[in-house]
Amino acid sequence: MTTSEIHERLRASFPDDVGAAPETKGDPWLPVKRERIVEVCRFLKETPGLDFDFCEDLTALDWPKRNVIEVVVHLLSYQHKHSLKLKVETDRAAPEMPTLEGVWKTANWFEREVYDLFGVTFTGHPDLRRIMLPDDWVGFPLRKDYAEQGGWHGIGNERENPLVELKRLDDAARAEQARNAPPPPPPAAAPPPAAPPAPSTPKA
Repeated sequence: MTTSEIHERLRASFPDDVGAAPETKGDPWLPVKRERIVEVCRFLKETPGLDFDFCEDLTALDWPKRNVIEVVVHLLSYQHKHSLKLKVETDRAAPEMPTLEGVWKTANWFEREVYDLFGVTFTGHPDLRRIMLPDDWVGFPLRKDYAEQGGWHGIGNERENPLVELKRLDDAARAEQARNAPPPPPPAAAPPPAAPPAPSTPKA
């Protein structure tokens, strides 16, 4: 089933909650109202012919100029081999949307990651806490205006230019190879000088 056909099924059941499919050169996607995302996703999972039984990914995009954080949901139907992407806009100042953990259990850790790195709160999530960073980490590193805080409890989180580090490693590898290289063979002995030619006997 194509994205257009899936879109028609959704619009028939959620005419006010699923927006028009935008024109895009990349993968097609559908906008969904934040308040109805759970109902839309459950419809996609449970409706025969759609059967989106797998949440492949749930991530986010930060748009500071629009004051929006978009939550992006990637879905797949193993049975029908069709896929779909949904986008939900949240207020960047206080991003929040209902959890999808009750529809697909795999959304649990995806939502924790988005909470950890973008600061989106998923209401109703059974265990919403940071999954990659310490609980007392300040800020959300995947927001575009995130600034390094200089480390965490005395542990630095800044590093030099990676090209400088790669050159250092390369130089160290060359030096190690030079130390382990076998010594060059001794120079070959010079051949002995040729004997002078015998004097010729004068003829009578």
